Amino acid sequence: MNYFRMLVVFILMLVSGAVMAQEVAQKAVLVTGASSGSGRVIAETLAERGYFVYAGARKQDDINELNAIENVQAIRLDVTIQSEIDAAVETVRNEGRGLYGLVNNAGVGDLGPLIEIPESEVDFIFDVNVMGPYRVTQAFAPMIIESKGRITTIGSRAGILTRVFFGPYSMSKHAMEAFTDALAFEMDKFDVKVSIIEPSGFKSKIGEASFQRMQDRGFNIEDSLYRSEWEAIRILESEGKIEVVNDVPEQIANAVIDTLEAEKPLARYLTVGSKESAIQTVEGAMRKAVQVNERHKYSLSRDELVGILDALLENQQSN
Repeated sequence: MNYFRMLVVFILMLVSGAVMAQEVAQKAVLVTGASSGSGRVIAETLAERGYFVYAGARKQDDINELNAIENVQAIRLDVTIQSEIDAAVETVRNEGRGLYGLVNNAGVGDLGPLIEIPESEVDFIFDVNVMGPYRVTQAFAPMIIESKGRITTIGSRAGILTRVFFGPYSMSKHAMEAFTDALAFEMDKFDVKVSIIEPSGFKSKIGEASFQRMQDRGFNIEDSLYRSEWEAIRILESEGKIEVVNDVPEQIANAVIDTLEAEKPLARYLTVGSKESAIQTVEGAMRKAVQVNERHKYSLSRDELVGILDALLENQQSN
């Protein structure tokens, strides 16, 4: 009988140890703006893959929905409210899992000519899209450094190029390009990897919310100096000529997985719906390089420019 009891105790110890090991091995990731769109897809994809996901959301209904998903714990988190960020840090710290990954996904958008859009709206866009990731990253940096983890920001190809009426949104996403580069340099000493994902347009609630804010502030096409441009956008949308791709959120989620799991994640991940969109984005980046080289004392020759490109591509392949 004593031998039987010892065997039972031994088996229970093994099972308990295996459960504890599994809990330790399960990496935790915080995803901001996880209630809908790409954030929701990222949270669900990571949870299905076995990560424990802290899913940031602002509304109670969204929190309840997220809490119903296995491996997900919703956290009330508005990235513009420091007290909620501080409370989220306390929650994650008290859970005892640590934090391996941070995905700065929360964002807003708006359309409008730079000479007509209210300053208050530009302030709002920057408060969410720029200061939000800044606040959250700064708050969670100690835990990420401790775990030698990963920081990923969902930017946009609007951070590389822009178009009519996308100025304020594009300004905020250009800022996140600089944020990513600077943060990557600064976190390298702690063996923390930093990446940015640059999607093209896809169907999400961000467009609906943007349109609603335009209506709330009394926007009227008839009063705009750009009436013909607004009308052109309407025609393009009705004819489906503005790219809105449904599978981009899945591409974003797959890119997030790579940022978390690759030994050497990329600095930038372009997630677009067509080769044409990819060409436009890369061409936009190259156009700026050409413009930077124009008409100054140290302008490079074509051969020198091509040589730089060849060296960069060779270095990329070796890495």
